[in-house]
Amino acid sequence: MVPNETPQYRGITQLLLHFGWTWVGLFSADDDSGERFLQALEPLFFHNRICLDFIEKIPTQSRWDTLSDVNDLISKVYRPLTQSKANTFIINGGCMVIISLNNLILLGDFGYEENPLYRKVWIMTAQADFVQSNILKSLTFYLFQGAISFSVCTNELLGFKKFLQNINPSWMQGNGFLKIFWEQTFGCTLPDSQEPTYINETCTGEERLENLPGHLFEMRMSGHSYSIYNAVYVVAHALHALYSPTSSHRSKVGGKRYLDLQPWELHSLLQGISFNNAAGETLHFNKNKEMGAGFDIMNMVMFPNKSFVRVKVGRVDAEPLEGEGFIIHEDMIVWHRHFNQVRPISVCNDYCYPGYQKKKKEGEQFCCYDCAPCPEGKFSSHKDMDDCFTCLEDQYPNKDRDGCVHKMINFLSFEEPLGICLVSLALSLTLTTVLVLGAFIKHRDTPIVRANNRDITYTLLISLMFCFLCSLLFLRHPGKFTCFFRQAAFGIIFTVAVSCVLAKTITVVVAFMATKPGSRMSKWVGKKLASSTAIASCLVQVGTCTVWLGTFPPFPAFDTQSLTEEIVAECNEGSVLMFSIVLGYLGLLSLISLLVAFLARKLPDSFNEAKSITFSMLIFCSVWISFVPSYLSTKGKYMVAVEIFSILASGAGLLACIFSPKCYIILLRPELNRKDLLIRRT
Repeated sequence: MVPNETPQYRGITQLLLHFGWTWVGLFSADDDSGERFLQALEPLFFHNRICLDFIEKIPTQSRWDTLSDVNDLISKVYRPLTQSKANTFIINGGCMVIISLNNLILLGDFGYEENPLYRKVWIMTAQADFVQSNILKSLTFYLFQGAISFSVCTNELLGFKKFLQNINPSWMQGNGFLKIFWEQTFGCTLPDSQEPTYINETCTGEERLENLPGHLFEMRMSGHSYSIYNAVYVVAHALHALYSPTSSHRSKVGGKRYLDLQPWELHSLLQGISFNNAAGETLHFNKNKEMGAGFDIMNMVMFPNKSFVRVKVGRVDAEPLEGEGFIIHEDMIVWHRHFNQVRPISVCNDYCYPGYQKKKKEGEQFCCYDCAPCPEGKFSSHKDMDDCFTCLEDQYPNKDRDGCVHKMINFLSFEEPLGICLVSLALSLTLTTVLVLGAFIKHRDTPIVRANNRDITYTLLISLMFCFLCSLLFLRHPGKFTCFFRQAAFGIIFTVAVSCVLAKTITVVVAFMATKPGSRMSKWVGKKLASSTAIASCLVQVGTCTVWLGTFPPFPAFDTQSLTEEIVAECNEGSVLMFSIVLGYLGLLSLISLLVAFLARKLPDSFNEAKSITFSMLIFCSVWISFVPSYLSTKGKYMVAVEIFSILASGAGLLACIFSPKCYIILLRPELNRKDLLIRRT
């Protein structure tokens, strides 16, 4: 009939977790029962990250022979009670453990009622009992005000309260227990008592149990009494089944009377017992031969006259359904008055607030820890987080690192100042190129324009104009069309420009080699060589870009990792290898042009453009060599800005170095634009 203790262990653990009490103290009876309690509870606490600050065992039969014994016991209780940071204590044991603990605390500090060190929450097991006799009624249990206790589940039986209200001394004929109980409880002597007594007051017979304070007598049926009541009826039903005329077990007892039966003879019948008691509860034994009762969670509310009432505030089921095994009504709990009805806190140290994570203290239990701020890029949104977490890809931690904020999409646009500056520069260079092209077309028959292949010059100017304009493809939200074409367009157009420069340089070299006596290079002099060089160089790049766009073309993408607070809208190059080949080929043509122009820079003639080409290609290569580390060291829209600036700077270098001397003569010194003045021989 005694309920299994497992639900009580589970209930204590869930109660602590519900209120967040992870740092608790434990007083337990110093006997086998207390040892079993510890062995069952400690693994549960460890699994649920609850720590015991101390474990003190209270002797159930203390010997107070000397003052030293008393002082030792007081210190054993008083020290952890006052020095522990825990505000929640668990008591396991019967009535004598409660009384011993209360008395030892009283002896240690007579003014404990007003001492803030005793503002504690006491959790008591079902073995604890506060019912006292008249001898102990002078004691106060104010210390345990607001205590939460577990008790065996009970129900109100029909007629039980009325039965208690009707009990009077006239029932005591032949009932020695009731006589002793009555005299001790009411502190009086019955008129017909034959035993000597130190109590002078005589019982009037008008005393009523319902008028007694709660700590002396409770009018409700306790869990222990309810178990005894059910046990009596279980045995009665088993006897009825045994002696029933139709019972198959009747032959086992023969003519035995009830009093002659051995207890074990009822075992086979008890397992099949099932009936409803006076409270309407169905009673039967489960497969473990247990009644399967759970536990009620009670709150002890005390009054100034030392009386108290226990209020049911929850329950723990013996065989819980999923998620329904533990119920607590926190709003019904009356805490110790010093808490002012604020939920008590019982932790080793203050909580780690959102934005922080736990950091273990060396040499301490895991419930004691320091609080460390979340590292860069992580957050914690709840108190007492073991670890900080990373936000979703499209979010980042806020300033306090206690939540996540959505990232803004980042890209280089026409509207922002940097974009406006780059657009203005690109359009200015485009307009300048158009003016230069217009000037060359207008003066196309002059010697300085006709020299060094007029068609290649026009092609170079047009390609430079498109180079400046293609930079505008980078100044917008990356879309499918722009991502598909912008790198390929940049690669092909710049290849055309560099190929034209290379063709001009080769033309100069071949022309001067052909002037040497007996040279066979004269057949290569002309427009065909320059055009063939430019076209062949361009076709290689066009083929590479065609393969790139046909296999792994660039596509729009979002980079959520590079920047903490922004999502970079970018173009994924598709194939990094193909993109590297395109840039590598462009760099190779540039280096060849620079090398050839550098070797031809001292060839004699005013038509020689090698010096101008050398300077232009030197600027071109310097810009793109600088581009690589700059591009890799920047993030977000500034990577695009670096590429645009490199396009504009390298194109402007070609335009300025190659065409500014010619434009000077064409526009400002036309008198020098004569063949006889331009030709100079050494």
